[in-house]
Amino acid sequence: MHDRLQRLKARFAELETEIQDPNLIRNAARYREAMREHSYLANLVEEYDRYTETERSLRETRELVRETDDAEMREMAKEEIKGLEESLEKSEARIKILLIPPDPLEEKNIIMEIRGGTGGEEAALFAADLFRMYSRYAEHKGWKYEILSSNETGLGGYKEITFSISGKYVYGSLRYESGVHRVQRVPETEGSGRIHTSAVTVAVLPEAEETEINIRQEDLRIDVMRAGGPGGQCVNTTDSAVRLTHLPTGLVVICQDEKSQIKNRAKAMRVLRTRLFELEEEKKNAERAANRKSQVGSGDRSERIRTYNFPQNRLTDHRINLTLYKLDLVMQGDIGELVEALAMAAREEQLKAQDS
Repeated sequence: MHDRLQRLKARFAELETEIQDPNLIRNAARYREAMREHSYLANLVEEYDRYTETERSLRETRELVRETDDAEMREMAKEEIKGLEESLEKSEARIKILLIPPDPLEEKNIIMEIRGGTGGEEAALFAADLFRMYSRYAEHKGWKYEILSSNETGLGGYKEITFSISGKYVYGSLRYESGVHRVQRVPETEGSGRIHTSAVTVAVLPEAEETEINIRQEDLRIDVMRAGGPGGQCVNTTDSAVRLTHLPTGLVVICQDEKSQIKNRAKAMRVLRTRLFELEEEKKNAERAANRKSQVGSGDRSERIRTYNFPQNRLTDHRINLTLYKLDLVMQGDIGELVEALAMAAREEQLKAQDS
C-alpha cells in the first residue's frame, strides 16, 4: 500500500504544478478533469501524511520504551503507544476508503422521476410526500430544485413527477434512492381506518450536459398539444404542451407545466438528454451494470428498497437492514442519516470487492 500511496502523492505534486498553468484553463474539459483528480488526491494525501506522522511517532515511542530506565516514563510511553496504535488503525481504514476511485458521475446534478405504482390515489399522494421529502432535503443542503413535468391528481397527489436537483455532489448523495418505496398507512380516502400498502417507484438519473449527448434533429419527432390535468389560467387553453419522441430509441418525453411552448420544449430536451445519457452509460459500463446487483443501490426501479410504516413511525431500508423510528422527521426531509448510511455501506462493499 505504501508504494501505491507514494506514487499517488507524486501524482498530486504534478497536479499542483499543472493547475497553476494558465494554458490549462483554456482547455475546459481537461481543467475540470485535473481539478477533480486534484480534489480526490488532496484528501488522500492529507490522510496519508497523517498516517506517516503517526507511524513515525509510534516508532519513536517504542524506541523510548526500549531505551529508558525510568519505570514511570516507560508506563506513560506504553499508554501513548496504545493510543497511537488505535489512531494508526483508524487512519489505515480511512485510507482504504479514500483509495476507492471516485465515480465521476457523483458530482453531477440529477433528474429524479417519482411515479405512483400500486395503490391508486394513495400511491399518488405518497409520490407527492416523497417529492416534498426530497425537495426539503435539497433546501437543507442548499441545493436548487425545479419541477420539469408533472401529472397531478385531483387530491393533490402525483401520478408522476419529474424534477431536477442541482448543487454540490447531488448524484453522489441521492443515487441510492432509486427503486420501489413501499408505504403502509391509513389513507386519507379510507373511512374504516384500515392500513393499506401502496408503492411508488423512484429513479435517480445523473443529468447530462449538452456537450455530452448530441441529439440530431432528424432523430426527433416534436408534437405540440393542449395541456391536460389541473393547471393555472392559460395552461390548459393553449397548445403549450410538448411531446418529444426520440425515433432511434423510442423514448418519449412530455412536458406541459409551463405556459410557454419554448420552455416546455427546453425542459423536455433536458429530460430526454439525461435518459439517453443513462442508456449510453449502461452500454459503456456493462461490467459495472452487472456488478450493481450485488451493491447497495442497483438503480433497478423494480427493486423494493424501503418501507415507510406510518402507524409505527418506522422506516426500514431493506438493503442495509437499517430501521429508524423517526419517520415523521424523515418525511420532513431529515434523511441525512439514511443517505450517509447507504453511502458507507456502498463503500464497504467496494472495499470487500477490492480486497477479494
